[in-house]
Amino acid sequence: MLVNDPIADMLTRIRNASMARHKRVAMPNSKMLSAIAKILKEEGFVQNYKVIAGKPQATLQIELKYTKERRSQPIISGVTRISKPGRRIYTKRDDIPWVRSGLGIVVLSTPKGVVSDRKARSLGVGGEILCYVW
Repeated sequence: MLVNDPIADMLTRIRNASMARHKRVAMPNSKMLSAIAKILKEEGFVQNYKVIAGKPQATLQIELKYTKERRSQPIISGVTRISKPGRRIYTKRDDIPWVRSGLGIVVLSTPKGVVSDRKARSLGVGGEILCYVW
């Protein structure tokens, strides 16, 4: 299946799987998707991720994270794709937005790689706003 926007596809798969309370979700892998999954793990939004080798393309498997309460709620309550293939959105280092007053993160593609908003602020770089996660 040909997907025009693999990042939006990834975010939709994560959103749907967490709403359905699935333990893990799989999707075709790319360097960009692996980098986003790494950020989600570092920021505590997902339990773990791994790349499973395969032909013709590797698979990215993300293990979702839920609260420990009796009625477990997904840690990821929302994801939004910001910069799209038809309309790219960029930000300067001083104008990086705050998501949910700092409770969420912004994933940016910068000259220093794909990083979270906190890391971009510490590196002093701006870039393309890929998505918001909260």
